[in-house]
Amino acid sequence: MNRIGHIRTLSEFHRTRGLEPPAHPLISVIDYAKVDILPELRDRSWRFDFYFISLKRNLCGKIKYGQQTYDFDEGVMFFIGPGQVFRIDRKPDPLLERSGWMLLIHPDFFWNTALASGIKRYAYFDYAINEALFVSQKEEQILEAILEHISLEYHGNLDTYSQQIIISQIETLLNYCERFYNRQFLIRKKTSHHVLEKLEILLTKYFAQDDLIHKGLPTVAYLGEQLHLSPKYLSSLLRSVTGLSAQQHIHQQVIERAKLQLSKPELSIAEIAYRLGFGHPQSFSKFFKRETKSSPVAFRQSFN
Repeated sequence: MNRIGHIRTLSEFHRTRGLEPPAHPLISVIDYAKVDILPELRDRSWRFDFYFISLKRNLCGKIKYGQQTYDFDEGVMFFIGPGQVFRIDRKPDPLLERSGWMLLIHPDFFWNTALASGIKRYAYFDYAINEALFVSQKEEQILEAILEHISLEYHGNLDTYSQQIIISQIETLLNYCERFYNRQFLIRKKTSHHVLEKLEILLTKYFAQDDLIHKGLPTVAYLGEQLHLSPKYLSSLLRSVTGLSAQQHIHQQVIERAKLQLSKPELSIAEIAYRLGFGHPQSFSKFFKRETKSSPVAFRQSFN
């Protein structure tokens, strides 16, 4: 049975990885080559109470991201938020030299700063087990320079400016990572279009069911689960290809089907509402008018 190791503090992480105690209790930059997890703690999943950003090379292991398994061979990053569970299956190769870095940040470090709430806008922390970030050598150099500034700052003589300076560096790093993710969306259009095709098929099958009055409208969470993608990542990917979020794709499908059924006189508006998964005809009417600027009754009358 796979156990989940729960690590609450940075000090505990350092101890279980054979590292010296952290120089700061709430933030730590770690050289991955120096990490050596205790033997009794291997082969398990993990949950941290802090943010975990890492770039690893020659890990000789795999981590499952959505529908694909990625090798940690060169410039692969992943982002873990507090409370998320992940697992890496390692297959050490003594001929390869591990390298890379880890950045650990306890949420308390953000207290009373803009990042305390602002970090939630960086959607890739929700990609934890869905999509790795591949970075080029030039991009790695950019990130490593920022990490060096962070490390130098908290290892120095801390003063009233230290926290804000480090926060600014963290925000710069996160913004670069967001840029790199958007670049990755653009260069992987074939995969993105494949997801879009699967989404269209999934929605078509969903609305073809006869019991939508009980199931209701499909949710972004449901679509993400079926496609093995987090809701935020699915929306980001779709927006990069189509300009529409996952929720907007659902609404688009509902409107297309509603218009088709409204063009036929044999179904009442209430029946159409129930067939599309609305619990009340009034909810359907409000939704239709919001999306089309026309009521279902007015749209139907336009065919007469």
